[in-house]
Amino acid sequence: VSFPGGKCDPTDQDVVHTALRETHEELGLSVPEEHVWGILRPVQNRQKANVVPVLASVGPLDPQSLRPNPEEVDEVFALPLTHLLQAQNQGYTHFCWRGHFSYTLPVFLHGPHRVWGLTAIITEFTLQLLAPGAYQPRLASSERPLG
Repeated sequence: VSFPGGKCDPTDQDVVHTALRETHEELGLSVPEEHVWGILRPVQNRQKANVVPVLASVGPLDPQSLRPNPEEVDEVFALPLTHLLQAQNQGYTHFCWRGHFSYTLPVFLHGPHRVWGLTAIITEFTLQLLAPGAYQPRLASSERPLG
């Protein structure tokens, strides 16, 4: 499970243009630049590449209206904010390395779907911004170790 995204093309002016281009290429969804709310702090993946989340409003979204690229997208689903804010849909996965605790990442559940990894980290950052009183991470730190 992941958000639309990909590497910057030489023709992209910045990360916002990369995000809007990738969203259109992967989902057939055109998001006007004026609907972009901002850029979240970068997160590193396992390969140490920076992932820069771009947050935008897409209005009411019907996944059936999208035209996903079958070469890049297997399935599309939407998670309402109210669903994400329900404690029974939130969790954490603890990772071990060589028999010892290594780090913990958030997980969000939605029917057969499990949002985890970088997508869950970005979701958690977004929830902290959009619903600071309603969403509180249950960990002391929601940052993934960068090492």
